[in-house]
Amino acid sequence: MKLRSLTAAAIATTLALGSGVVSADLTFPSLSYRTGAYAPNGIPFADGYADYFTMLNERDGGIGGAKINFIECETGYNTEKGVECYESTKGEGALLYQPLSTGITYQLIPKATADGIPVHSMGYGRTSAANGKVFSHIFNYPGNYWDAASIIIKHILDEEGGDIKDKNIALVYHNSAYGKEPIRTLEELAKKHGYKLTLLAVDHPGQEQKSQWLQIRRERPDYVLMWGWGVMNQVAIQEAANIRYPMDKFIGVWWSSSENDVIPSGSGANGYKAINFHGVGDDFGVYDDLRKYVVDTGKAAGDGSNLGTVLYNRGMYAAVLAAEAARTAQEIHGVAEINASQMRDGMEALKIDQTRMAELGLADFGPEINVTCESHGGPGQAAIQQWDAESKTWKLITDFAGADRDVIDALIAEDSAAFAAENSITPRSC
Repeated sequence: MKLRSLTAAAIATTLALGSGVVSADLTFPSLSYRTGAYAPNGIPFADGYADYFTMLNERDGGIGGAKINFIECETGYNTEKGVECYESTKGEGALLYQPLSTGITYQLIPKATADGIPVHSMGYGRTSAANGKVFSHIFNYPGNYWDAASIIIKHILDEEGGDIKDKNIALVYHNSAYGKEPIRTLEELAKKHGYKLTLLAVDHPGQEQKSQWLQIRRERPDYVLMWGWGVMNQVAIQEAANIRYPMDKFIGVWWSSSENDVIPSGSGANGYKAINFHGVGDDFGVYDDLRKYVVDTGKAAGDGSNLGTVLYNRGMYAAVLAAEAARTAQEIHGVAEINASQMRDGMEALKIDQTRMAELGLADFGPEINVTCESHGGPGQAAIQQWDAESKTWKLITDFAGADRDVIDALIAEDSAAFAAENSITPRSC
């Protein structure tokens, strides 16, 4: 695999995955971050995203007979650099953007829509983009932050026998657009279920949390939820261990759920929980081919050590969904070399059932996906995983469950209607 460095300010250079530089037909940019405070979490995602496309080139010759061209642009998780990456790569024939940042996603929503390029903010970004009538080019399947907040509360309800009235639930969150996303949902669910919500913001990058955890030690909330990223997660889990907060009452969102978050705390992290919208580990058939065609041939984006980790799995899954959407677009339009507009059609018509998941070597990896014009948010299902410090593995401890649609759908409708009014958008009729 031939890789050339691409910074945000530089003229875009491309990486043709597979053997050397080829005349590629399908271009997928990756707005990655392998540097900065969030690099430990950005690297495995970027590796998984790249390696799956490499495997398709090496094993299948691309997608539907068209080779894949992969452009990686370093953002450092910085919104301004992310926008620069978008501007410097969109002219390369970009079919789809995966910003990997809520801040970058917010900035790209109007830009990409105007340019006719779809954005897949998988499990992040603006939650109300799930409303395809308003957000024609933005997709956030298979789930969003409001789904995550609701499913976590449903898990707590299950743990408490269905009654959490007067319970105290604290949210430790990254003080950014990302971290603030679940607040409205948790407030609405508090009205419905009668719990008290305590909000504890943590400023970027999250290394200083003493005051927040002193408050948690003093008030001893019944549960602590976390919307963190990067070093913030590690620090929070260590602080929780330091005050002997019960780890099985500490539950993170799916960006607070990696091995990097828990391993530094050793046995102190045992029992910590997090939500996830896909499977864990490497006991899936796709990994045989990833090793055969990518890792063992020296074409991996990294050193091959991240395979099967949570964030590698997530990056790989993002590439799977992108490839399947491209394949769908090819079928719809009857051409191999699709453009961004056709890719958008494939994203909106994407259907993946368990039979197809098994064919991809991902049997039972996640819920079935059925995207429509009205709904760009997918099934909105997720499971709870728990960390076993002794074996150093995550284990899914619940089945995949859905969110409280009565609450979530109403919030999506309200927020997307406000966005449409503010931006003079006439919702599509679908």
